Amino acid sequence: MRTRAFLALPLVLLAATVTPLAAAAWDPGVAALQVGLHAHGLYAGPIDGITGPGTQKAIRKLQSHARIAVDGVVGPKTRRALGRFARHRLGQRPLRTGNAGWDVASLQFQLAEHGFPSGGIDGIFGPHIDGALRRFQKYAGLKVDGVAGPVTLAALRKPAAMIPVPLAWPLTMPVLGDRFGPRGDHWHPGIDLPAPLGTPAYSAHSGEVVWAGWRDGYGYLVTVAHGHGERSMYAHLSRIDVRVGVWVGKGVRVGLIGATGDATGPHLHFEVRIHGAAVDPLRALP
Repeated sequence: MRTRAFLALPLVLLAATVTPLAAAAWDPGVAALQVGLHAHGLYAGPIDGITGPGTQKAIRKLQSHARIAVDGVVGPKTRRALGRFARHRLGQRPLRTGNAGWDVASLQFQLAEHGFPSGGIDGIFGPHIDGALRRFQKYAGLKVDGVAGPVTLAALRKPAAMIPVPLAWPLTMPVLGDRFGPRGDHWHPGIDLPAPLGTPAYSAHSGEVVWAGWRDGYGYLVTVAHGHGERSMYAHLSRIDVRVGVWVGKGVRVGLIGATGDATGPHLHFEVRIHGAAVDPLRALP
């Protein structure tokens, strides 16, 4: 039988310190292009699916090396200059373990956008993509076979999950660090909120604590289940103040800010998942 936390701390949130992120303009095809340019040693920027100055410069370098028109436009000749990597666009063949190329990189990026990142986005269909793909297929109610065919790709073209409940900021004076989305050649599945060591972290919504302990990468982690498949996660804590089975209200302290796990400094990694899919917490924060 679950117990209830006895004290709900007042939570005054100054959300004006954070500007909400506008709808992202990520493009899986551009991300795949960036992977190909990186493989040719022409691009060293993030795999973010955005055609910025760095990507444009790399395209022109590729065109110059291939002795084709240097116009920054990725047409058939530019794709051929990328070699075997660019042979298949996403949807031209079923994808499974062992495949590699442009279409695999596009698949990786789309899976990450839908909340199922698979490690580094490199265009190689290995065990991490297989696991992420199977988790997405289960989430989408599809046959779980690890093959990205027409039905799976159609499901990936649908909008990503949205958070159905409003959330409160888990810190009293939030300052936004890394956002949800591309980070280097990986995907960041939450938001980072830098704060001094020992700063209290609070539950963003009422629910039951279903994890309170160490987890690889996350360090000391608290996970609160809010019902209907929604969970919030509070990572890199220095101390945990709740235990599994406790019911906490919105604004209850769950722990203190730390730098445990894979963290380079004290901050809260705040992550929200809907039926296992990581979603952008900013879309539900005031």
